[in-house]
Amino acid sequence: MSDILKLVGAKIRDYRKEKGISQEELGERAGFHFSYIGGVERGERNLSLTNIAKIADCLDVDLYKLFSYVSINKEVSEKEKSIREVLTNLIDKEPKEINMINNIIEEIFDTFYEK
Repeated sequence: MSDILKLVGAKIRDYRKEKGISQEELGERAGFHFSYIGGVERGERNLSLTNIAKIADCLDVDLYKLFSYVSINKEVSEKEKSIREVLTNLIDKEPKEINMINNIIEEIFDTFYEK
């Protein structure tokens, strides 16, 4: 259980820092004390889904993204990790952008990996 708390807490910390806000500011926005946010980020707090949703909302992040490192199958190949990373990068893109990226990838394979 503590692994999940640490993973989710680390994601919260990553998004908070990416947004350039302090633990105090996130706490104020979400209605929590900054020490609670610190405990969450260190994986010391077993927070409810409601509180996770509040934090995600304050970070302007889709809730599922806070669980992107959590895996039911702990044994994941390097290939699968790479594929998941690509999918994570594509998830918020528009279909037109995804098609463009796919076309670029196909061109790269055709150019550098000729059959």
